[in-house]
Amino acid sequence: MKILVAVDGSAYTKRMLGYLAAHDELFGGAHDYTVLTAVPAVPPRAAAVIDKETLAEYYADEAEKVLKPVRTFFDKQGLKSKTVHKVGHPGEVIAKMADAGKFDLVVMGSHGHSALGNLVMGSVATSVIAHCKTPVLLVR
Repeated sequence: MKILVAVDGSAYTKRMLGYLAAHDELFGGAHDYTVLTAVPAVPPRAAAVIDKETLAEYYADEAEKVLKPVRTFFDKQGLKSKTVHKVGHPGEVIAKMADAGKFDLVVMGSHGHSALGNLVMGSVATSVIAHCKTPVLLVR
């Protein structure tokens, strides 16, 4: 099974990784894991005055802050994974990657906001579920 693991470095990501570790009967080494983090884009006016190389380095550095501990987790669990970062709104990035990569499952942590909280603040999980054709496992 191809599994897309969406991470943001938050406590909810750590909780989701704990769930993966605790359920090795579901998430063993036989699966193909891709770990994705979405880096928010620099505002267009600021990006216009920064050279492309510097901007690319910034995005890579921000992604590495999130991906490095997750890579370590997968190594300790004996699971092979590929790490990827994309620039943009997390909900859109995750949904697009899940569909384009023909993944079988998306696994991600969720803050667990109420319906009212989602209306006011929005939710990455809600966006992914709304725009993604791939099944999504949310871990709270």
